[in-house]
Amino acid sequence: MKSKFKAMFMTACLLPVFYGSAALAAETGTALKNDTIRKEPYADAKSAGSFTRGESLEILSKQGAWLQVKTKKSTGWVRLLSVKRGASSAGSQSAGVLAAASGRAGTGQVVSTTGVRGLSEQELKAAKFNESEIKTMESYTLSADDGRNFADAGKLKPIAFANLKAAKGDTK
Repeated sequence: MKSKFKAMFMTACLLPVFYGSAALAAETGTALKNDTIRKEPYADAKSAGSFTRGESLEILSKQGAWLQVKTKKSTGWVRLLSVKRGASSAGSQSAGVLAAASGRAGTGQVVSTTGVRGLSEQELKAAKFNESEIKTMESYTLSADDGRNFADAGKLKPIAFANLKAAKGDTK
């Protein structure tokens, strides 16, 4: 009985050590497309190298919509949507691209955004429902007839797009 207790105690003590070392290990990823590695997390930053689709990457950190990655040849920053997190699988690469582009990731297919322009994280967290602002916003809504009258007053002409189809209930 004492030896079982001792073994359980040792396991409980060593468990955080194993999990802690796993947390320190860098995350792996796979390149979804050919892309340029930047020296800084900006689209206009100088190039630090490149990688090709399917190449394994080591993900070092994340900053906004950018990942700091390390390849065999270089280290730098790439857009979040250029990398599929986790080990590469034998499955379809296009499924990974579609999941990343839609913001759907992981087994739960949770949708997330990579950024909201103009609002800070604190402002988003502190956001509260404001009925009067909703009513104000809705007061700007116009009917289809009002829109047509506006277009007529500005001598605007309709343009038909062959690839766009009217939804059910819409008028032409």
